This record gives sequence, C-alpha cells and structure tokens, in this order.
Amino acid sequence: MQVFELLKKKAMENIRTIVLPEGTDERILTAASRIDKQGIVKLILLGEPDKILDKAQSLELDLGSIEIINPDTYDGFEKMCEDFVTLRHGKNTLEQARDILRDVSYFGTMLVYEGKADGMVSGAAHSTADTVRPALQIIKTKPGMKRVSGAMIMERNEEKYVFADCAINIDPDSDELAEIGYQSTQTAKMIDLKPEVAFLSFSTKGSAKGPFVDKVSDAAEVMKKDHPEIASDGELQFDTAFVPSVAKAKAPKSKVAGHANVFIFPDLEAGNIAYKVAQRLGGFTAIGPVLQGMAAPINDLSRGCTVEDAYLTIILTAAQANTDKD
Repeated sequence: MQVFELLKKKAMENIRTIVLPEGTDERILTAASRIDKQGIVKLILLGEPDKILDKAQSLELDLGSIEIINPDTYDGFEKMCEDFVTLRHGKNTLEQARDILRDVSYFGTMLVYEGKADGMVSGAAHSTADTVRPALQIIKTKPGMKRVSGAMIMERNEEKYVFADCAINIDPDSDELAEIGYQSTQTAKMIDLKPEVAFLSFSTKGSAKGPFVDKVSDAAEVMKKDHPEIASDGELQFDTAFVPSVAKAKAPKSKVAGHANVFIFPDLEAGNIAYKVAQRLGGFTAIGPVLQGMAAPINDLSRGCTVEDAYLTIILTAAQANTDKD
C-alpha cells in the first residue's frame, strides 16, 4: 500500500481535528475544502470569517463543516492568555501574552495545548521558525525526548524509507543522533515499516578514523543500549547499509547492513542533500518534513508548497495524532 493510502487509513481510524492558522491562503483553503468533502479530518481555520468566506467564494470552494475561529473575537481568549502565562512560568506578563497570542501561529498552538485541536499545520505563509518556536514553547517535547527532529518519508513505487534529520538539527552530537534514530523508528512504524536503523558515515566499522566517525559509531552504541529491541547498527557507509552484496563484504556480522530502511545522517547538511538527490535524480517522492518528538503533532509546510503538499501534510498530521495515541 502506498504511503498516502496508509496515512489516509491511519487518519480515518479516529477522526482528528487539525488547526490551520493560514485561513486565507489559497492553497490551504483548497486543500481544506477537499479534505472536508472527504470527511477525513475535522478542520479549524484561523482568521476573520468574512475574509475567509469571501476568499473561498472567489475560489468557488465549499468550506462545508469547517470551523472558522477569529482570534480577535474568540470567547476563550482571556483564559488562553492566562494559561499561556502559567505554562511559561511567568516569563511573560498577561499583557505580553495578549500580544503574543494575536499571532495565529501561537494562537493555533494554544488550541492544540488546550485540547481543542489534535494538531496543527502551518508554514504556507510563515517561516519554519514561526511554526516550530511556539510549538517548543507551548507543546514541548514528548516525555523522555529532549529535542525535535525532522524526517523525510521517501517513496518510489513499493519502496519506502525514512531519512533523518533533514530539517532541524544542524550538527547533532552522538546522543542527539541516537535520539533522532529512535524518533525516526516511530515515523517508520506509522507507514508500516518494521524499522531497521542505519547510522550513516563515510566509514564502515572502523574503516576510517576520526571524530566524525566516532560520533556516528558512538550514536549507534547509545541506540543499541537504550533501545535493544530495535534493529540498529553503525557506523555504516550507505552502500553497506543498503546493498546486500556490499554488506556481506564490509559488515558480515551486522543485523542491519544490506537491508536498512531508516537512515540516520551524521548532520543536517548530509541529510538534506541526500533526500533531494534521491528526489531529483532517483525519482523518489519526498513526504515531509515530519516533525518528530513533539508532544502533539505540529508540522511545517514550505512557503513554496502546493495544494497537494498541504493536503498530504494535513492528513499526515492527523495520522500522527492517531499514532501517538496508540
């Protein structure tokens, strides 16, 4: 089953509510209307109702059962501001909270925090920082997690893989790499992959020496120690991790080499380049980034996103919400 169909099936197991802060964006409205007609996800659009409805009418879109909330006239705004001050432990005054929560990204994130939505998708008209910063301040990470990472789901015909980190952590240390590895196994399970994790390097099992190699090797050891139930290994070169004949020659004792499906790159530069090479030269579809490690699903769109990107990311976020509740 293709990734989209898997995510759609997962999303429909228990219909979730996803908030969309960019209520007047043409791509968001088009994707939202499509999803509402299909009954896959409940949606909340943020913004002035008249502007949203006028925009939808100009696009000949039916918003059906989609809820529209105007932060400026929201009945629960004062309570939300008080909650924000409390969760920020006094770092912001009530007056500052009122200003901050007029920002739709913060307002939408607070709807998730207060349980009025199960997740949020933003970024069509906002930067990644605009989406991730409120999430880290309000939603924070899952229990036991210290950071958020960004994975790409890579698909070509029947092939499915997870690449990480491709979006967030620039130069993770060994402990951070190990955590990214674990977070990525949860994304793999969401698309029905039994995770087999390869920590990638330009070295295989000590074929090269140096701090770059040590970082990856140490990460693999941390992963094995913390999560012995998950198949993982490193440091491995990509061909060793992926090609059975190379694995047999270079890492014959590895339980992962030759058939890995979750690839953890040593830094953001490598991960970002790799997924784009696979996408542009290898013909893979890249789905994501999937933000991993958050206590509730918050996902970021590119400002250059298409309607299809928005549509898929909303469904992915609902699927994450159901996966997190499993």
